[in-house]
Amino acid sequence: MRILGNVRMASIAAGSGQAPLSDPVAIVVDGPQIAWVGGAESLPDRFAGAPRRDLGGRVVTPGLIDCHTHIVFGGDRAREFAMRLEGASYEDIARAGGGILSSVRDTRAAGEDRLLASALPRVDALLAEGVTTLEIKSGYGLEIGTELKMLRVARRIGEVRKVTVRTTWLAAHALPPEYAHDRAAYLRDVVIAGMDRAHVEGLIDAVDGFCEGIAFSPDEIAQVFDHAASLGLPVKLHAEQLSDRGGAALAARRGAISADHLEYLGDDGIAAMAQSGTVAVLLPGAFYTLRETKLPPVAALRAAGVPMALATDCNPGTSPLTSILLAMNMGATLFRMTPLECLAGVTAHAARALGLSDRGRVEPGLRADLAIWDIGDPAELSYRIGFNPLHARIVGGEFV
Repeated sequence: MRILGNVRMASIAAGSGQAPLSDPVAIVVDGPQIAWVGGAESLPDRFAGAPRRDLGGRVVTPGLIDCHTHIVFGGDRAREFAMRLEGASYEDIARAGGGILSSVRDTRAAGEDRLLASALPRVDALLAEGVTTLEIKSGYGLEIGTELKMLRVARRIGEVRKVTVRTTWLAAHALPPEYAHDRAAYLRDVVIAGMDRAHVEGLIDAVDGFCEGIAFSPDEIAQVFDHAASLGLPVKLHAEQLSDRGGAALAARRGAISADHLEYLGDDGIAAMAQSGTVAVLLPGAFYTLRETKLPPVAALRAAGVPMALATDCNPGTSPLTSILLAMNMGATLFRMTPLECLAGVTAHAARALGLSDRGRVEPGLRADLAIWDIGDPAELSYRIGFNPLHARIVGGEFV
């Protein structure tokens, strides 16, 4: 047990506006949990003898959560970046055998150790900015063996670094060339059969899919979701990134914990998400990299009371972003989210997007995942560009 003294808390209870700072408080950490929060003068006698660490009036927030990444992959796609600058669209690159399929070839060829070694520098960049929980998807194997390999590497990241890793089965990411003429067989033999194997091995925390014209239809995604439900696995969906296919509404009807991207989300999808409580995960890194012009409907989501999370979408092709702070800045500057919405988007709402109720807020009984900042105003976390004010990261009650 220890006391973290003389810290100020940023309130993220409200949905918009500014994040007010508390007067200096003390936080009692008991093992991996927060035991008590309040003014030092009100500290209960039972904690009086615990060791104390004075944090000098710094600001504390929940540990940051990156709730959507593809951070385990082989190779890179820098050439495609140049192609897009020359005018090629995302669809053009994908239909020419690039895009996701380029990463599939490199990921299939890489062993677990190589994938781990290439992923760790990207992970470390996020941890250095206060990330304490990280979601990692499969989806660059498109065959059972490689999909399982990616998830094993994701689990290893959680073993060799102080970070909670949540894994997501994303075999329904693209159609590999060997199944180009038999979509039903791919869904049956790889997506669903592989989900069974990964579930037996304890490698899946959630199931995802890509609902888009260049990927899978709502009817195909519904099959994936039906099987996930039979295994008791939560679902989420890449939806409405390039067009409105009704994916978000489908996800909401199936009780999805999140629908992600959402640039082309329509009113029916917003209403369905508001009714179901599905979190909107906004990904400004992909919007920026693809030079998208269609903004996600942030004002309409806000008005409907849909919780909005932010994430890096770290991946080799459309969002080579390894800065959660830059994602917050992009959320504010590109999507017109308030600094408080950006902070809630990488804490409380990001936790909800992963189905985690034990973190994302600084409250007694929750996990002691915290970030301590050298800032005077929480808005600085969204305001600054290329500057990291992190003083310390606390994971499960331990300073890292």
